[in-house]
Amino acid sequence: MPKIQAAFIDRDGTLGGHGHFIHPRDFELYPSSLEALQLLRNAGIKLFALTNQHNISKGKATELDFIHEFDNYGFDAAYICPHEPEDGCNCRKPLPGMLLRAAEEHELDLTQCVVIGDVGSTDMLAAAAVGARRILVETGWGKDSLGKYRQKWYEQATPDYVAKNFLDAAKWIVRNDL
Repeated sequence: MPKIQAAFIDRDGTLGGHGHFIHPRDFELYPSSLEALQLLRNAGIKLFALTNQHNISKGKATELDFIHEFDNYGFDAAYICPHEPEDGCNCRKPLPGMLLRAAEEHELDLTQCVVIGDVGSTDMLAAAAVGARRILVETGWGKDSLGKYRQKWYEQATPDYVAKNFLDAAKWIVRNDL
């Protein structure tokens, strides 16, 4: 099986926070998130942020605020949907627009990439739409995604792995030499 070229990592509920909007200046990573990023980076995996941030369109933050945040964490690039759910864009997860754009810009085979996130109905469905591997973390909305919201996504986008947190996900990727 080919090695993973890139990991697309959700922000809220996966890297830190609680699954709801937190301005980048106030956002706190989970204690092990930097270790997870370093583990993936050391394995030669490109790191991309993949996040819906409709509060940008409400003026609560700017796309540049998020880009600076992700740069500080060492991401190779950030893919951010700033649109409201009803705007009808093609980039808002679960649509795969951001993943397709990243593949084009970085010459990626998305079937050799992994999406790590806490929301089955967005993160996992976006990954499934492009044939990427899927890891659902139990932090943020993860437990609710697997529980009361499971019927909205699970059959179409069953995770390849359910991780306790982002570090567990990173260790699984490296351990399995994906």
